[in-house]
Amino acid sequence: MRKLAVMRRQMVRRSRALMASSRLWKSRLVFWAGALAIGLISVLFARLADRAHEFFGMAFLSGGPRGWLPLIVTPVGFVVIAWTTDRFFAGAQGSGIPQAIAARHLRDEEDRGGFLTMRIIVGKIALTLTGLICGASIGREGPTVQVGAALMLGSARLGGLAHARGLILAGSAAGIAAAFNTPLAGIVFAIEEMSRTYQARTNGLVLSTVIIAGVASLSILGSYTYFGVTHATAAFPGDWPLVIATGVAGGILGSAFSMATIAITNRVRRMRRLTREKRLLIVAAAAGAIVAVLGLASGGTTFGTGYTQARGAIEGTSLPAAYFLTKFLATLASTVSGIPGGLFAPSLAVGAGLGSTLGLLFGSNASLAAILGMSGYFAGVVQAPMTTVVIIVEMTGNHDNVTPIMASAMIGYGISRLISPEPLYHALSRLWIADAIRKRRAASPEHTAKPELPLS
Repeated sequence: MRKLAVMRRQMVRRSRALMASSRLWKSRLVFWAGALAIGLISVLFARLADRAHEFFGMAFLSGGPRGWLPLIVTPVGFVVIAWTTDRFFAGAQGSGIPQAIAARHLRDEEDRGGFLTMRIIVGKIALTLTGLICGASIGREGPTVQVGAALMLGSARLGGLAHARGLILAGSAAGIAAAFNTPLAGIVFAIEEMSRTYQARTNGLVLSTVIIAGVASLSILGSYTYFGVTHATAAFPGDWPLVIATGVAGGILGSAFSMATIAITNRVRRMRRLTREKRLLIVAAAAGAIVAVLGLASGGTTFGTGYTQARGAIEGTSLPAAYFLTKFLATLASTVSGIPGGLFAPSLAVGAGLGSTLGLLFGSNASLAAILGMSGYFAGVVQAPMTTVVIIVEMTGNHDNVTPIMASAMIGYGISRLISPEPLYHALSRLWIADAIRKRRAASPEHTAKPELPLS
């Protein structure tokens, strides 16, 4: 009898182990499928974004009698996109990174899911592309983060996976990695900007997701550097005044962008005299008009992502002295307009323009100045210096300038932190968290959501 009991217990243990193993492999397969989907969709999104921007240039910037069309197309397009987003794809506005951060800090599944659904994925991609067709100064990288987080969370639901926060983090990292073809930057971004903590278990998910999404992207696009390759190097001590100048100027200008974005966003929300819909349409129309005027005044250079201008600067072509300022204003208007679209690529273009202008003043190499300007300004905007360093080094293929790039980024970060204590994405995420709580309470007054607010 005793032997029979032992055999029964062993059979039960084996049965349970088999069931656990089956569930584990099912979860892994769903997880891997989600990571693969992030890579493939990111590549498709990238190619469509390039085509959308090219279409705008061919249709509305080819000169002749059509040269004035952006004055109509851009403001009207902004209004239509903002209204469509608010009406059918609420939660898809702006970059998407603040929504992903907010989703990680909301404990209620329904609140969290409002920002990361298949509906949001469709709206985010379609409306970001439409914004580029209308000439908006936006990028696809931030939206790819939200799309990646939504895809991974959707895979988790299908596979019955837990650890929603870790999966959102992994999807966000894969989005950055696939968008820029910068796998290390995706991992650093997840740790530094999205979570601001290091957890061995979670970062194992991040690493495996980035690898799978990166393999999918590389299998289609091959190995490439986002902004080309430059071999310019900073000489010591001759070029270090430029390093310091780009860090200081980048920090000041980057913090100005962050503070202006937050201030305008809060101001618009407090315009109680107008209905929500009227407020939305007025802001979108005004932002579109500003983008159109700046674009035509700059000869079309401030429309779109700014990728062409930034790449040209890195490859040694000096940008117009006022380019960084006009691109700054166009990106600010696009960011607060209420349309979907990111600010990674436009911000890097602003930084390249700032560096190019400072390079002319210091008589420095144009390529080196552009790289340092990108580093100082981007770190000033997002206040994530290590992410900035890794992104720029990976995107330019230049490992000889790690120290000056890091110095410019740290100076930019320090200056920005002194002026604007709370990082931009985290400040905006608080607004999304507040909206989610407000909607939940309005729908169910007895329910009280318990978010874990992100640390500044």
